[in-house]
Formats: sequence, C-alpha cells, structure tokens
Amino acid sequence: MQIATISFDRFNALADKDARERILAAKAKLGSKVVLLCHHYQRADVYEHADITGDSLKLSRLAGETDAEYIVFCGVHFMAEVADIMSKPNQISILPDLAAGCSMADMASLAKVERSWRELAEVLNPDQHVTPVTYINSAADLKAFCGEHGGIVCTSSNAPKILEWSFAQREKVLFFPDQHLGRWSGYKMGLPMDEMLVWDPDLEMGGLTPEQINKAKILLWKGHCSVHQMFQPAHILKFRNQYPDGLVISHPECAFEVCRQSDYVGSTETILRTVKDAPPNTRWLVGTELNLVERLAREVKHEGKIVQFMATTVCMCSTMQRIDPQHLAWTLENLAEGKVVNQIKVPEHEARLAKVALDRMLDIS
Repeated sequence: MQIATISFDRFNALADKDARERILAAKAKLGSKVVLLCHHYQRADVYEHADITGDSLKLSRLAGETDAEYIVFCGVHFMAEVADIMSKPNQISILPDLAAGCSMADMASLAKVERSWRELAEVLNPDQHVTPVTYINSAADLKAFCGEHGGIVCTSSNAPKILEWSFAQREKVLFFPDQHLGRWSGYKMGLPMDEMLVWDPDLEMGGLTPEQINKAKILLWKGHCSVHQMFQPAHILKFRNQYPDGLVISHPECAFEVCRQSDYVGSTETILRTVKDAPPNTRWLVGTELNLVERLAREVKHEGKIVQFMATTVCMCSTMQRIDPQHLAWTLENLAEGKVVNQIKVPEHEARLAKVALDRMLDIS
C-alpha cells in the first residue's frame, strides 16, 4: 500500500533541537536499512548524524559496499548521482534537498560541451586528437559524454595521473568544468602555461584561434568553484608576515597563484591527513571550505595545533548548506513511514556510459 508523503511544510519551522531528536528517532527506527553519507563540507548540525564521512568519490564507493537499502547523501546533486551509478541495483540514492546543487558543476552543461566538441571539429578531429576529462564535480550526462568519447573522470587527488593516461590516448585534453584543477595538474606535470589555454564556452571557438587550439595541450573550461575563488595570494602573504614558521595548505580548486604560494596542495582528504599527521604545536593556514576548516581546527586543538581559515570573509559551500536538519528529518521520517522522497535516479543509458568513464578512472587509480 502506498503511504502518503509527509509534507515538508510542517518541518520548515521546526527548531533545530526538535529536528535533531526526530532525526535520531527516525534513524533508530530505520536501523541498517539506511546509511547516511556526509561530505566534509557539510554543516555541523547535519554532519553529526553521519554514518560515513569523506569526499564525494570515497562516500559513493563505500555506500555501494554496504547492504543499506537507502543511501541518504548529505552533499550536492552530482554526488548523489555518482552514488546511484556506483551503488547496487537494489539501493536507492536520496538527496534531502533537491536544491543542493554545485555552481561549478552548473558551469558546464552537456549542450555546451557538445557544441564545443563540434567547434573543435572545425580545427581538428576531436575523437582522434582530444581526450575529454571531466572532474567528478560534474553532472552525470557529462560523465556519460566522456564515457562515450574515450574520456575519463578525475578527482582532485588523481588528476595528474588521469592526465598522464589521457595524453597516452590522444595528444590533447579538454578539461571541464574547473579550470584551476586542470591548470595546477598540468603545471605539476611540467606543461608550459602557454600550452594550457582557457576555453570559454560562451564565445565562438572558445575565444581561441585555430593556431592556439593546435598548440594547446590542455583546453581549460572556463569554470571555477565559488568557494575556492575567494582565496587570494594576499591572504597567504599576510599570514607569512605574521607567522614565518606557519604552513599553508590549499585545495587545487584554488587559483594558480594561491596553489603556487602554498606549502602543500591537495584534496580534502589530503588536507585533513596532512594537518592531522603534522607535528604538534604547528600553525596552519587552510584554503578550503569553512565547515571543514573549523571542524579540523577543533579536532587538532588538543595537540597545540592552530588551524586558520584562509579568507577574511565567511566562505562556505552555500548550496550544500541547504541540506539542513529540517530536510534531513523530513527525509528520514518519510523513509521510516515507507515513502521515498527526493530519489536521485540517473537514466540507464547515462548511467551505463558514465560508469565506463568512472571505471576507467578507478582502474588507473
């Protein structure tokens, strides 16, 4: 028998304390039927309920290894899509608030990528000369595009290795949607800056000449993370002037000069591991999302470590913030009553091709 959906309206004005109690009650009722995944950037009042924490790919892989019937992903839309693609056929992927998207992922659409591919064909045959590489922070249909065109997916930690594979297949790479990760990864491989050119999908031929396209090794999609673009070299300079012995670690989604002036550059997992493994009484300036930095600062404080947020303004993933205790309580109570809300289901043909690109990445990594 179909049970009517519990309306979210009555949860909207729910106090955080009451939402917390209802989350705990619903989780207890569901037991092993549900696994709750929380990304490192998730707000604290949701993160506390996590069964598994990590970055997007780690969470999706681990969720698929559980026997849970429901995968509730407290992250953003593309993460729940990857969980659906990589989980078992009988598992259901759920996003508590469908408005939790990713501005970076939205900067590259399938229509724009396909048009860019056609424009590249006016200069060279892209299926022979260009490997499409999409950052995991992208929609499922772009992962499917890469799967169909001999391309691959990358993460912030394996991007240089993925680029090595890509160049072994074809001489050029179209890297989307984050230009900064692509540029830093190419730089780490030793590519000259003038062989890594920005492709602006809103301009004809990406705003490049045929000569530039032929010379380029990496065409960097004009996209960025709204959080990581806030960090500036001036923030690092000020920190070093105040604390000459301090250390700086940044995410590779940061601008090139921020990465170049950092002591360490790495994914969220790398940032956490590096700071936690560092000697006691060290001081760190961290260039990534605020929730992660504040949580890390609390976790290492007892060792005398001081962790500072790089930007001078509040800078968090605003779309992920939409996953709040009220939406989580609503989602779990519906599941406890036998009703699935906000299921994320990637169309079968997209999922099949996207998994090709994801499996290529996993085989290499």
